[in-house]
Amino acid sequence: MENKSINMNSKGNVVITGANRGIGLELVKSFAFAGYNIWACARKQTIEFEELTNHIAKKNQVWIEPVYFDLSSEEDIKKGIKQILKSKKNIDVLINNAGISHNGLLMMTQISKIQEVYEINVFAQLRIIQLLSNRMIRQNSGCIINMCSVGGIEATSGYIAYGSSKAALIWLTKAISKELSKYNIRVNGIAPGLIDTDMGHTKSDEEVSKVLNRMSIKRMGKAEEVANAALYIASDKASFMTGQILILDGGRV
Repeated sequence: MENKSINMNSKGNVVITGANRGIGLELVKSFAFAGYNIWACARKQTIEFEELTNHIAKKNQVWIEPVYFDLSSEEDIKKGIKQILKSKKNIDVLINNAGISHNGLLMMTQISKIQEVYEINVFAQLRIIQLLSNRMIRQNSGCIINMCSVGGIEATSGYIAYGSSKAALIWLTKAISKELSKYNIRVNGIAPGLIDTDMGHTKSDEEVSKVLNRMSIKRMGKAEEVANAALYIASDKASFMTGQILILDGGRV
């Protein structure tokens, strides 16, 4: 349920997908603290999520409206985005944060699994951008941030589905930035490395140790550090930034 507390000094309205945990939940907390109103998108409706978003909204005197849709369903996405657009409010920022990971070598990964990863990590993001950028075009303003990954920049064995899907999202981010720039819409990406979230802990201890040994800053990144980067990109301080992928990997070499 939408919290009706209104911040008269609101920075704007932001759509955040995958908002119920990890980086997504930290994005909700950080953008609410900064004074943004939020559509917090998640796959499943839970009492815990609604109570939490209500608490965050009241604490920061903004409104947060939970929106539920499954990224694997085109119809579900359309229904959720329709709910957002029905409000007739400006959409100042879109953060495509939701995604899934998958580990598997080429010969051990079924094409159907690769298709599933692409459906959520690539095609769902494109559908959301297509549907919401129409509003931004009419506003003649907007900021889109796609959550990419260093896995889409650095080819690593065992991540054929996930890595290539994020590589596709990086290319799309750059291409879309060129198409939407004439409407005063900036499009950028963030490529996190090893982050201390549930997804970050899906790696084995051996994999984590190997990555940490390659990093200049020898620790996992924090979800709030990713959220701070998103806040910067969404702000006027980054008004000359578009078509860029901001890498947050602790100096991985």
